[in-house]
Amino acid sequence: MSLNQRILFSATLVLVVFIVGIAVTLDRAFYDSARLGVQDHMWARILLLMGDAEVDEQGTLYMPSNLLDSELSRPDSGTYAFIIDQTKTITWQSTSALNKQIPAQAPLKKGTKRFAQIIIGKDTYFIYSFGVAWIIESGTYPLTFTVVTDTQLFDAQIERYREDLWGWLSIMALLLLITQMLVLRWGLRPMRLVSSELASIESGQQENMKGIYPRELKQLTDSINSLINHERKQQKRYRNGLADLAHSLKTPLTILRGAISTEEDEQKKRLTINEQVDRMDNIVQYQLRRAATAGSSPGMRLVALRPIADKIVNTVRKAHHNKQPQVTIAIDRTISLRIDEGDLMELLGNLVDNAFKWCHHAITLSANYEQRHVIIRIEDDGPGIKRDEIAKILERGVRADQSIPGHGIGLAIVRDIIQVYGGTLSIDQNEMKSTRISIMLSGK
Repeated sequence: MSLNQRILFSATLVLVVFIVGIAVTLDRAFYDSARLGVQDHMWARILLLMGDAEVDEQGTLYMPSNLLDSELSRPDSGTYAFIIDQTKTITWQSTSALNKQIPAQAPLKKGTKRFAQIIIGKDTYFIYSFGVAWIIESGTYPLTFTVVTDTQLFDAQIERYREDLWGWLSIMALLLLITQMLVLRWGLRPMRLVSSELASIESGQQENMKGIYPRELKQLTDSINSLINHERKQQKRYRNGLADLAHSLKTPLTILRGAISTEEDEQKKRLTINEQVDRMDNIVQYQLRRAATAGSSPGMRLVALRPIADKIVNTVRKAHHNKQPQVTIAIDRTISLRIDEGDLMELLGNLVDNAFKWCHHAITLSANYEQRHVIIRIEDDGPGIKRDEIAKILERGVRADQSIPGHGIGLAIVRDIIQVYGGTLSIDQNEMKSTRISIMLSGK
């Protein structure tokens, strides 16, 4: 089931439940209101009946022939009345009650009312009774006035209301459903545009998402564009790396070919071959590392910085076993970076290795958050770097001191990695005039 079908089905189900709920509620409210109206109307008849009644001193009830309520004087009017005394004896009944079955009723106490529905024969009636105590000289004379009316008018009113109610609600439901379909079609239009643009990207008709989308989809489309751009940069990086590798290997290969064909001194030939092989190995390693630099992407997981720093320091310490400087790692374990773990190890590995090479007795590795970025600092107590040499040492193959072993590509690799992740690299001096390297990368 498509997303549009899911939403339409869910909305239709909610609409149906809502319409049915409203219909049941309104029907019940109208039924109760109509029933209350019948009750009030019957109470008014009882009051009129009480106004016509007269009781003499002997307790004899008199009713006039022309009642105030004319329906009680007309046979088969559907409404009739009767009066009973305290012995359950019917002392009077209306003309409309001729040939009618009078339901047995218990007398009511003074001021007591009773309203109910009863079945007489096969028909349903409303019955309303009210108990009074008629005051005469000899005392009180209890009477119960009762009015009975059929439910035909009431039932017809309810049926007509229900027909109108369901008719109008059905029309409303249909209109709401059509409106809902149009609204859903308009609301889901950005999703259809996303699907259309993705199909165009897959077919090569366009390079990325170009549409203007609502903010709920903007993060999705921006992430898709970031992933596409990241993938293209990665492909370009591999192509450039292979091209650079081929270009860089031309010179060593030429030298090797010349040494093999022209050099007669075996010792010089062996020395030349070893030098060029080492150079080629360095070139291959550098280009592979450069090409493998992943760069950040929206789907990349966060990498905790402290465990990587501890691992790098322990590894480099073994490589420089002849040096045992005091290494201080001031990195909180909550600090994380959105970076490939291999790139982070390559970056920290080169910087910590350089710090071990140049330090005298101490190295400090620290990190902290600054807004949404992480600042990493590596400091040592070595001789420092002259300001006019900072730009040079970032170039591949350039070393600040030729007496220190190395290939001069470590800081160049660090620079390339940081550029790929959109970070910054700065080299300055700390309070002891020694080297301090600061790196800013994106954090959480």
